[in-house]
Amino acid sequence: MAQVVRGVIARAKGAPVEVVPVVVPDPGPGEAVVRVQACGVCHTDLHYREGGINDEFPFLLGHEAAGVVESVGEGVEDLSPGDYVILNWRAVCGRCRACKRGRPWYCFATHNAKQKMTLEDGTELSPALGIGAFAEKTLVAAGQCTKVDPAASPAAAGLLGCGVMAGLGAAINTGQVGRGDSVAVIGCGGVGNAAVVGSRLAGAGTIIAVDVDDRKLATAQRLGATHTVNSRAVDAVETIRSLTGGNGADVVIEAVGRPETYRQAFYARDLAGTVVLVGVPTPEMKLELPLLDVFGRGGALKSSWYGDCLPERDFPMLIDLYLQGRLDLDAFVSETVPLDGVEEAFARMQRGEVLRSVVVF
Repeated sequence: MAQVVRGVIARAKGAPVEVVPVVVPDPGPGEAVVRVQACGVCHTDLHYREGGINDEFPFLLGHEAAGVVESVGEGVEDLSPGDYVILNWRAVCGRCRACKRGRPWYCFATHNAKQKMTLEDGTELSPALGIGAFAEKTLVAAGQCTKVDPAASPAAAGLLGCGVMAGLGAAINTGQVGRGDSVAVIGCGGVGNAAVVGSRLAGAGTIIAVDVDDRKLATAQRLGATHTVNSRAVDAVETIRSLTGGNGADVVIEAVGRPETYRQAFYARDLAGTVVLVGVPTPEMKLELPLLDVFGRGGALKSSWYGDCLPERDFPMLIDLYLQGRLDLDAFVSETVPLDGVEEAFARMQRGEVLRSVVVF
């Protein structure tokens, strides 16, 4: 029997979000209903509200979440009611050409629940990234649920569902940062600072954090950056080079998603170094680089999708590191807020006052 819960929706482009009744159907084949315990307030949710993703309003926002499985549909074999899970938005299919080549983190046919959650009048909702977790309960594909150790705090664990995983994975998986490497991270919000942490976990020798906000740089230093650069005050490229023997960094992670910061990343890397784009650009942005420079500098220019993570592999491993005290996910939780605090949390995020606000239920 369908349930009615409270959820946060964006009804129209730029309009303040609303807390409204949401109808959650019983899970169908391959689906699960999850009781959400915590959900991070991510920039992607704000992009949905501002119409920056698509125009399929109304959206049920929220996607960076942890909770407990309440019920599962027909055919679900590896998930049971009571399982503690982190939700992910790239449930791999196992059948596409990427999966069959042994690269499931690139899955080209990720899937979501087939049924729709709705408003009480029957209006279908578009769940953010196929999840819609700013709600007391949500309906997802069973493959979007990754079981982890229930000892982990939901407020911290849920952050692996998007931003923290994106940053950690950009360093560890996509950038393949190794012991002794030099790394520069441009943009030190939640994703960028997670890349700092990932670089430290991977054993980088030099970790240079770049931002225009000294508060974010201070946080990056607490999380493991060896050097900080305020690019309003100095030339970021020249400073990164000076901190790496005049050469540039082995890996530069661009966590902003803008042409000007990407150019900084491109020219701040060493010859044959790697640039990783994990910041998300908007559709109208264009990048222009001299093709001779692209050829002459060699190396690799990579995009990082969700930190190139495989949730079933990476989430349990990272939660184990968290529980061992080796990965401080709690440091990313700036504040906890109630469900009706999302709009104010968006404003604090835009002002750069928080790494993550987390809605707790």
